[in-house]
Amino acid sequence: MTETGGRSEHDSIPEIALGWHRSGRGAVLATVIETWGSAPRQAGSQLAVSGEGEIMGSVSGGCVEGAVVTEALEALVDRRSRVLTFGVSDETAFAVGLACGGTIRVLVEPVGDGEQALSEAMLAEVVAARAARRPVAMAVAPETWARSLVLPGQDGAIDARFRSDRSGMEEDGRFIAIHNPPLRLVVVGAVHIAQALVQVARICGYDCTLIDPRSAFGSAARFPGETIVEDWPDEALEALAPDARTAIVTLTHDPKLDDPAIRIALRSGAFYLGALGSTRTHARRVERLQAAGYSEAEIARIHAPVGLDIGAKTPAEIAVSIMAQVTARLRKG
Repeated sequence: MTETGGRSEHDSIPEIALGWHRSGRGAVLATVIETWGSAPRQAGSQLAVSGEGEIMGSVSGGCVEGAVVTEALEALVDRRSRVLTFGVSDETAFAVGLACGGTIRVLVEPVGDGEQALSEAMLAEVVAARAARRPVAMAVAPETWARSLVLPGQDGAIDARFRSDRSGMEEDGRFIAIHNPPLRLVVVGAVHIAQALVQVARICGYDCTLIDPRSAFGSAARFPGETIVEDWPDEALEALAPDARTAIVTLTHDPKLDDPAIRIALRSGAFYLGALGSTRTHARRVERLQAAGYSEAEIARIHAPVGLDIGAKTPAEIAVSIMAQVTARLRKG
C-alpha cells in the first residue's frame, strides 16, 4: 500500500482530497457523522471523491458509496454541503454491508469556494496539523454550515473525544471530526518478544520504533522494514519526544538499557509504560528509581511485569498480552 505523508492511503483521506483539489480535479469529503445499528464504519470514517469520479476511503463498505459518490459529484457543481441519511432494513442490509440493519448519516462537503463548502485553507490547516503530529478537531454545524478548528484544551467535551479517539455529534448539533496523530509504539530492546510485538502493534495501527544500541540485536535481518535506532535509549527517547499518543515498552532485562529509557518515559507525555521482568526484578527497579528521586506516583505509572496476566508463555502470546494492556490503557484510561 502506498504512503501519503507517512500515512497509508486509507488513513490519508484529507491529504488526498486536498491534493485532488489543488491539482484542479475537484474534491469532495464525505464523512460518517452518526450511525445506528450495525453500521460497519464508525463516525469519522471518510471517503474522498474527485471530480473525475475517483474514490479513496469508505463510509460503509457497500452500495451506499455509490449514492454518496453521486451526491458528491452534484455537490461539486452546486457548491453546497449536505447531510445524507441511509436507513437500511434487515432485508436489504446485507447489500450495503449493514449486516443486521441500521442507519448512517453522511456529511458531504465540496472543497473550495462556496458559502457551504469546506474551504481549502481550513482543509490545509488540518493536513498541516496531521503532518506535524498536532491533534486537531474540525467542528461543523450542519444547520448553519459554520466551521471551526478546535485544539486540545479549548473545549472540555472535545478534549474527551481527543482522549477516546471518538468523532461524533455534540448535543449542540455540531459534528466533531477528531484528527489525532498516529499512535506510536516505542520498543526498547530488539529481542525475540519485540519481533512479535511490532507485528501485533502494526495490525493495531501503531507506528513502531525499535531502540537498541546493540547492532547484533537491532538488525534489519531480524526486523525487516522496521525503524531501528541504535542510539542509547535515553538519547533516542528524548529525540522521539513521546506524547499522549505514544506507548513505550522496555524489554531488554538489562538495567543499563531499560533504566535510562524508563527515567525519560516517566516524565514524558506517554500514555503507557510497560517493563518486562519478574515481580522481584521490578522491586529492584523501584528501589533504583526511588534512589534517583522519582516519586511514588511517577513509579506507579510503570506496568510491570508488562502485559495482562493471561498465562502467556511464547513470545507471540506475550506480545498479545502487552498489546491488550496497551489497548486497555488507551481506551479505558
